[in-house]
Amino acid sequence: MRDITIGQFYPIESKIHSLDPRTKLAITFFYVSSLILANNKYMYLLAFAALIVYFLLSRVPLGYMARGLRGILIFIVLSVFLNILFTPGDPIFEWGVFHITWQGIRTGCYTLLRILFLVFGASIITYTTTPTKLADGLEQGFQWLKRFRVPVHEVAMMISIAMRFIPILVEELDKIMKAQQARGADFETGNLFRRLKSLFPVILPMFVSAIRRANELALAMDARCYRGGEGRTKLHPLKYERRDRIAYLSLLVYMCGMAILRIWADWEPLWNLA
Repeated sequence: MRDITIGQFYPIESKIHSLDPRTKLAITFFYVSSLILANNKYMYLLAFAALIVYFLLSRVPLGYMARGLRGILIFIVLSVFLNILFTPGDPIFEWGVFHITWQGIRTGCYTLLRILFLVFGASIITYTTTPTKLADGLEQGFQWLKRFRVPVHEVAMMISIAMRFIPILVEELDKIMKAQQARGADFETGNLFRRLKSLFPVILPMFVSAIRRANELALAMDARCYRGGEGRTKLHPLKYERRDRIAYLSLLVYMCGMAILRIWADWEPLWNLA
């Protein structure tokens, strides 16, 4: 549990840290969208190049980011193997209902790259943005939803609180597990079901601790006369700078490049026939 780093802010000076949170939200949204639409190796190469530039500008250590993958490693492996084993195509190996095809290997590789790029690309915004600024960016960026009676401020506040409490709850869980181990609990031996069963004595104290912290936070907000977002002002209002305009221009160039590569890949078979 100590290896969970996704959602935690990494304090350091960098060009990405200094960007407006609305800019980083736009970069994250369009980058994730481009990965969903990617369907050929050239688009993945461009996405990889953009991710490398984004990562280098953020100055977040690669080892620190890679630690966050341990929590979803099983999901990644399962997704890749399911694509390899159950994608129809030209068979390489068959055994019962399982068959490995060239198309399955290709799809599995693309799935692996897509998940890795998604995790790294989406997590940079949490590494480079404090929960308070991220909440402000969400609230300012989605102001238009208020016309549809969406409680934008409340949703942004909930997301901010949830992200702020991730490292606190992880630390609390680690303390509870160490206390249980000091009393003779064993979480590391036995088969999977036995190890899951041994976690039940940890779940109840964890829920009690989370509810207690939520109650304390609610009392603290009420004592400070918090009544929602209406009429509230910001100590540091968000304002676009020159670097944000450069970032938006770079994002536009990237999306145009992905669109051109997508169109080129779709029309390439027709050009070859011609």
